[in-house]
Amino acid sequence: MEFRGVMGGIYRLSEWIMRLAGSNLLWVICSSPFLFFLVMRFIFGQPGFTANDILQANWGMGIMAPFTLFPATAALFTVVRKWVMGEGDVSVFKTYFRGYKENYKQSMLGGFFYTLLFIIMYVDYTVYMNQFPNLQLLGIVMLIFLLVLFVSLFNFFAMIAHYHMKLKDIIKNAILLSIVRPFRLFSTLLGTVALLFIGTKYPVLFVFFLASGIAWFAFFNFYGMFLKMQEQSEKQALADEEKELKADEQLAIGDQSPVEQAQQINVEKQPTSMNENVKKSLTKNKER
Repeated sequence: MEFRGVMGGIYRLSEWIMRLAGSNLLWVICSSPFLFFLVMRFIFGQPGFTANDILQANWGMGIMAPFTLFPATAALFTVVRKWVMGEGDVSVFKTYFRGYKENYKQSMLGGFFYTLLFIIMYVDYTVYMNQFPNLQLLGIVMLIFLLVLFVSLFNFFAMIAHYHMKLKDIIKNAILLSIVRPFRLFSTLLGTVALLFIGTKYPVLFVFFLASGIAWFAFFNFYGMFLKMQEQSEKQALADEEKELKADEQLAIGDQSPVEQAQQINVEKQPTSMNENVKKSLTKNKER
């Protein structure tokens, strides 16, 4: 039964609320071991608790993140990918757990890599900023690296949900894409910060909408970037094909001297930029 007018708008709005809330609740449940230690970390940060309590909570988050947070988030991106690509009527429950099962190994191993790198960089940052005042510039550099690493997580989860790709290629392209396309990722970061700020004001949103809202916005930005890169690659391929046809025509009619023909055939390709390498890698890999 299809509703029209105001009732149709209310019905569609309620559908999206249920989708966002349902996927968010699944994420909260599957991430609950990590979230437990995260909540404890905030509690231990209050007066009356020791530094050892905080350290134990940090260790708990670090251990739980690869096994729970990363697979749960990869599954959430699998769901929002369907929505962004126009498949809004898919079953949230089935799609979520299918993505959880299919991507668990890759997301877990990627979680180990990211967690270890975050720990190393964070320790370096705190040491440079607190114990070596004359090396605080290095601390700022480490903070920038931490920010790039954090932003690359959006690409990491989007690529796991969108591509059949080796883990090392996913991590490499996720980080490189954050560097070569900073403005798109910066907008994702700003949107995430805004949603997190709203979540701190209204904690109920965390349980029902925060994670799914951030994931949807992040994949929406990623997919827009992917479509633009795909369009640019297709235009470049057509331009290269036209150049080759013109070169073949010139060789066929003999407009060039033998020396020029040899140079045309043996001309060396210019080294591709980092942006072009990422673009080729993303557009040639098979989508899910």
